Amino acid sequence: MNTPVRSSRIGKTLYGFLFVVVVPALLVLWAEMTGPYVHAPVPGSLRLGVITGLTGFVIMIAGMAALIMYGNGLPMNPYPPRFYVSRGIYRLISHPIYAGFSLLSIGSAIALRSSSGLWLVSPLLILGCASLVQGYEKQDLIRRLGPALPKPLISLPANEARVPTIAERVSVYVLVLFPWLVLYEAVSALGIPPDAIRAYFAFEKHLPVYEWTEIVYGSTYLFVFLAPLVARSARSLREFSVAGLAGTGLVTLLFIAVPFIAPPREFTPQGFLGSVLMQERSLDTAAAAFPSFHVVWAFLAARVYAQAMPSWRLPWRLFAVLISLSCITTGMHAIVDVIGGLVVVAAVSRIDTLWESVRRLTERIANSWKEWRIGPVRIINHGMYGGAGTFIGLLIVCTLLGPDYVGPASIAAFSALIMAALWAQYIEGSPSLLRPYGFYGGVLGVILGSLAAPLFGASTWLLLGAYSVAGPWVQAAGRLRCLVQGCCHGSEAPPVLGIRYLRPQSRVYRLANLAGVPVHPTPLYSIIWNVFTGIIVARLWSLHVSVTLVAGLYLILNGLGRFVEESYRGEPQTPIIRGLRLYQWMAIVSTAAGAIVTTVDASVAVPAPAFSLISFVAAAGFGLITWFALGVDFPKSNRRFSRLA
Repeated sequence: MNTPVRSSRIGKTLYGFLFVVVVPALLVLWAEMTGPYVHAPVPGSLRLGVITGLTGFVIMIAGMAALIMYGNGLPMNPYPPRFYVSRGIYRLISHPIYAGFSLLSIGSAIALRSSSGLWLVSPLLILGCASLVQGYEKQDLIRRLGPALPKPLISLPANEARVPTIAERVSVYVLVLFPWLVLYEAVSALGIPPDAIRAYFAFEKHLPVYEWTEIVYGSTYLFVFLAPLVARSARSLREFSVAGLAGTGLVTLLFIAVPFIAPPREFTPQGFLGSVLMQERSLDTAAAAFPSFHVVWAFLAARVYAQAMPSWRLPWRLFAVLISLSCITTGMHAIVDVIGGLVVVAAVSRIDTLWESVRRLTERIANSWKEWRIGPVRIINHGMYGGAGTFIGLLIVCTLLGPDYVGPASIAAFSALIMAALWAQYIEGSPSLLRPYGFYGGVLGVILGSLAAPLFGASTWLLLGAYSVAGPWVQAAGRLRCLVQGCCHGSEAPPVLGIRYLRPQSRVYRLANLAGVPVHPTPLYSIIWNVFTGIIVARLWSLHVSVTLVAGLYLILNGLGRFVEESYRGEPQTPIIRGLRLYQWMAIVSTAAGAIVTTVDASVAVPAPAFSLISFVAAAGFGLITWFALGVDFPKSNRRFSRLA
């Protein structure tokens, strides 16, 4: 046997052992070790858990078998099948192995009554699978087999004017409505948050309940359920699907982030409809109320009906209005829930227009370079974004922990700035890039600087937890600087997605030779993901969960998002190692490190937030220093660290 064949067999064996034995074992261990810190209730029963887990296992095995039988290869990324597989279970769905593994994880957690397995490990596993597909497998398939790959039967409807197929109609139920139901029930299962706020205005408690309007309120379910069957074009069905998915994601995030509740207003049933209304209340929760899903789905469905029956356009829209009003007249929702639902509808119904507006604004910022010369000194406008980001970040940290932490927090901030410069100098420094800065160097700097906290009688873990809450907002502001400077830029993209750089000072223009070419707005992708991450970790901090859970989750979410973002980048100076960009490997390290951090027992009390003048002054001072470091340079000099561009 020759050496390459032997090496290939050893590699396949080790890879198979890693993902069939080691990874599942580590996930179980992770759930066990984080169990003491996750206390959310586990819904369902042993039977439900077993059925869900077995279903996932069967789907996963069917996917593996199909790749081996029809793809002439193995279900392994380093040793992919030679042919694209569209038979077997792949005829139905795109990623059965990941879907099955996710269901197996959820089912196991329910069956074993593992709160951490259900609410921490399984959601992050699902996000991890999505990150791997979007950040590697999708591009790898296109690179090896071309972009024109057949779609499975269960997929989003095509953007075409033709009549939708049966498979497309069914796909809406499987990919849109069923995930909505699961997420809604998941949030409901979490129960009333400990810091819940009643969303009612004072006058609403005097509003009567009209039980006969349950006819309208209850009809929402049938109205929405029939919408995919009513649609007359695949385009209409696709618009409903995309808006529904966006609405589901946005509303679910608001359910988690905003602790508004709407306990149904009391009334005495007078008849059959009153009894039906009481029965519906017993099956619902006051927690999943803001914004109202009834409002969102009613208007999205009404648009489908109006497109299918244009002459009835006004009646369908009026019916959606009546459903919205019934949310109040039945006492099921507060007025603010309905208003929130209308705002979500306005956003997701015009998601293409909204994206185009954001894309154009992003392109405008990317081409907003301005500079001023004072002798040998150059002041560049993009430095203000870096300064604003660190000002906001340090102010958040010092406010969360109080004025006693101004010293330790400032040391960590300075350490981050220094390490960001040293890191990028080692990775990217060159005659063309004399003063770059690197995100992972900044993260390492915060960690090293926080180790000095005990010298001031402070807690390292508290400091790291607070910086995890501030981190997403610091990076989001910093990405605006990236847009102007042209660092962290994307590869070529379709015009509908891409932004064009026209300024000769930009790295996209000078180093990547992509002037005027649409490129992925990767800094914008990062901003969007950082906003999501920032909301999640801030909410966990407000609930006083373990600071190590907050810090670990930040590292995990940041790593998952960065892995995908890097796959769309186009910087020529970033090394590629074994098919992945360097920072994709760093993202994997960040994710693994975050998982380890979540298991650490750090029994420290989180102090009450306290704003102080000294915190503001320290944050402002460091913001000015960062502004100078990231926005002021000496363009005529060739010394190390002298030039930014």
